[in-house]
Amino acid sequence: MTAKLSHIDESGNTRMVDVGQKAVTQRVAIAETQVVLSAQTFAMLSENALPKGDALATAKIAGIMAAKRTADLIPMCHPLPLSYVDVRFSPDAERSTIRIEAEARTASQTGVEMEAFTAAQAAALTIYDMCKAVQRDIEITGCRLLHKSGGKSGTYNAPR
Repeated sequence: MTAKLSHIDESGNTRMVDVGQKAVTQRVAIAETQVVLSAQTFAMLSENALPKGDALATAKIAGIMAAKRTADLIPMCHPLPLSYVDVRFSPDAERSTIRIEAEARTASQTGVEMEAFTAAQAAALTIYDMCKAVQRDIEITGCRLLHKSGGKSGTYNAPR
């Protein structure tokens, strides 16, 4: 038996899921990704010495703005009234890596995972853009959902 896909109707056509009858609950999602830099680029970023300016401040704003535009980017994604979005960075000098954690919250009838993912990825892409003048082989890796809560399916926490 095949699982029924929520975004496909009985005729096989793509559709937006009707969440109108679902209960409004507090929803939270946290996603992460990592940007891997060379030691030289990491040092320049850390010292705010990149030619394009402060990469982390710019990436934070980009991530928050992207979360607010998720429904414009993902075709069947519902527009949500976001109550909170944050993008946090954990630089690791030993590995020349910036870990990005993006959190999104809403009181709504559907989850905010896509908004958290979009924020994390937009922040990572912005770091790439801010660093590409000094390094071309930057890697963006490890995008995953860390946490989600709210709604019928309950709480999920990724194994660490």
